[in-house]
Amino acid sequence: MEGSNGFYSVDEFRLDSKWLIDPKNLFVGPKIGEGAHAKVYEGKYRNQNVAIKIVHRGETPEEIAKREGRFAREVAMLSRVQHRNLAKFIGACKDPVMVIVTELLLGGTLRKYLINLRPRSLDTRVAVGFAIDIARAMDCLHSHGIIHRDLKPENLILTADQKTVKLVDFGLAREESLTEMMTAETGTYRWMAPELYSTVTLRHGEKKHYNHKVDVYSFAIVFWELLHNRLPFEGMSNLQAAYAAAFKNARPSADELPEDLALIITSCWKEDPNARPNFSQIAQMLLHYLSTIMPPEPAIPSHVFTSENRVLPPESPGTSSLMAVRDDTDTGGKAMMETESRGLFCCFHHCY
Repeated sequence: MEGSNGFYSVDEFRLDSKWLIDPKNLFVGPKIGEGAHAKVYEGKYRNQNVAIKIVHRGETPEEIAKREGRFAREVAMLSRVQHRNLAKFIGACKDPVMVIVTELLLGGTLRKYLINLRPRSLDTRVAVGFAIDIARAMDCLHSHGIIHRDLKPENLILTADQKTVKLVDFGLAREESLTEMMTAETGTYRWMAPELYSTVTLRHGEKKHYNHKVDVYSFAIVFWELLHNRLPFEGMSNLQAAYAAAFKNARPSADELPEDLALIITSCWKEDPNARPNFSQIAQMLLHYLSTIMPPEPAIPSHVFTSENRVLPPESPGTSSLMAVRDDTDTGGKAMMETESRGLFCCFHHCY
């Protein structure tokens, strides 16, 4: 599947028949997400609720070739990595449109979840638990030689019970063995590692070598956000944050964090990529920290009765599960019923 220039081309697109989706069995419902190169819809495939990513082909021949290559690469990676913290891959097709089908996760993005929680912060145990989910997903990718390159809260989705985080969107992922170079346009500035930048890179789009430790830096910024529920590098634009991180070695403050967590985060965003830990080590450190703060199982006192109707205070951790089960208002079910019979291609008249 890999071309001689290190890129996948859609002409070389090969997919095991078990992953090949028949578009006739695919029905598109309401839109649940949109990026620069694709739209994501809730839908059904053979009566299974799924997420359907429809990739725009582009306009110019160069743009079309680039997006088809990215699509083929993403499908190749999704079909060979499976993990409980990666969105489950169901299948794909490339004709007449490029479509990727994955499990439907109804808990919404981590970005939306955190915004809905503000001004409150996550319970530390919950934040660390989510960070462990992310570290395990990234460890799985790295063990397969895959760099994600775009780790951020928008690409992390919660399960319906909002207890587990899963990583999605391999659109920018690359195989490390390709030693491909990277332009400044790749990924999202605020979460990107400083080694991806130089004055020349940002001004002229020149390319620069990097390795899998770019994901570790991004993880540190995401974890900081989980613990503080504030935007990292607050008050700066994305580009200003990139300059500050790259040329002033600026980082968000870890002063208010417990010492052990501060140590983990600051080691992950070190300037020297080789000094950063790998995700297996990160997961172990987080699990160890969790074991030190988890209280012992409380003994159940006898003869204590409480009203079943009592109201939990707003800051109660239990109330977080009531917030924003999905990214959109709950019109999806109705829209799904209305669109189910129209099939995959009816929506293209509206989308394009």
